[in-house]
Amino acid sequence: MLAGEKQEEFVGGERTAGDLEAVFDVPVRLSVVLGRTKMPVSQLLKMDVGTVVELDRQVGEAIDIYVNDRLVARGEIVLVEGRLGVTMTEIVKAA
Repeated sequence: MLAGEKQEEFVGGERTAGDLEAVFDVPVRLSVVLGRTKMPVSQLLKMDVGTVVELDRQVGEAIDIYVNDRLVARGEIVLVEGRLGVTMTEIVKAA
């Protein structure tokens, strides 16, 4: 440690959001997966506005939230002031 630097200690092992301040500006890629499907390219090329695509999930089933291609949480789609959003309902523990 350099002279004048302050060493931070975790009281009782508790951490706060301020402890992560050094990484607040690091860009990450966030993906929200509503569901998946497979189809031939010919079917994809025939799609038009209003085409319905059947996904592998049921209505009301949790969606997957990925950060940098890693599953980190599950959640639900919400509508906020006329815009779609996601609320996290479960944090996925690392295996």
